[in-house]
Amino acid sequence: MGDTRGYSEAPNKSVSGANGIDYAYREVGEGRVPVVMLQHFRGNLDNWDPALIDALAASRRVVTFDNTGVGGSTGRTPNTVEQMARDAIDFISAMGFDEVDLLGFSIGSFVAQEVVLIRPGLVRRMVLASSAPKGAAGMHGWAPEVIGAVGQSQTQPGGYLDIFFAKSPESRRAGEAALKRMLSRQSDRDRPTTWETRLAQYDAVCSWGIPNHSLLQRLGSIEVPVFVANGDSDPMIRPHYSYLLGGLIPRARVKLYADSAHGFLSQYHSEFATDVETFLAG
Repeated sequence: MGDTRGYSEAPNKSVSGANGIDYAYREVGEGRVPVVMLQHFRGNLDNWDPALIDALAASRRVVTFDNTGVGGSTGRTPNTVEQMARDAIDFISAMGFDEVDLLGFSIGSFVAQEVVLIRPGLVRRMVLASSAPKGAAGMHGWAPEVIGAVGQSQTQPGGYLDIFFAKSPESRRAGEAALKRMLSRQSDRDRPTTWETRLAQYDAVCSWGIPNHSLLQRLGSIEVPVFVANGDSDPMIRPHYSYLLGGLIPRARVKLYADSAHGFLSQYHSEFATDVETFLAG
């Protein structure tokens, strides 16, 4: 069963996969079908907003984890989304889950797409937050201002706020509050992600974004219901990719959140969690 404490107090745990990787994870809430969370570029367990996780865990068992080589997990971070997906499947198997709901955020949403294509029977429903399909034009790397803000060896809160939140005072205040929540955990924090992880993940992003329109057809084989969401001002993964995904995935629905960017799911943590719960409940 899931942990009954809030995410800020949930202990770090570890499970060993068949591939020899020890995966760091946390879990909160209870429910039959767990929601497995797939994290963003350079993110670890501490980069999930506790307010969002706790809101989701009010009615679900929520499991966050570090994929191979990330944060507290062992191994070397793969440089392809496909291998990240196979490692995520290994984690899910190690947890003993026969069926899961997936919530993938940013690069985690790329991984989620690959998981459902590789192992379609494993996924019941899927949420793609700040996402784009493989092979879509314009995704071969990120804009210089994005790399300058979140891709340097030393990142600063200001860079995070510039990319994850819109320019309005309301959005910026929401970002500052989200940062405060993420930093509220004082003990038993996750290990920071390394520069090697950053390089491998960005290689994976660039490979994912090589234009190849024939790859877009793959998404037509996704049969599970999908909720696609993004902020309407995301500079990292442009919102028009949400509509592209919505047109390519047969059972997809799309929502953009106003006056928000890459971190819309923190800015609108209560509304987004309600939308996700409504979607997962069918």
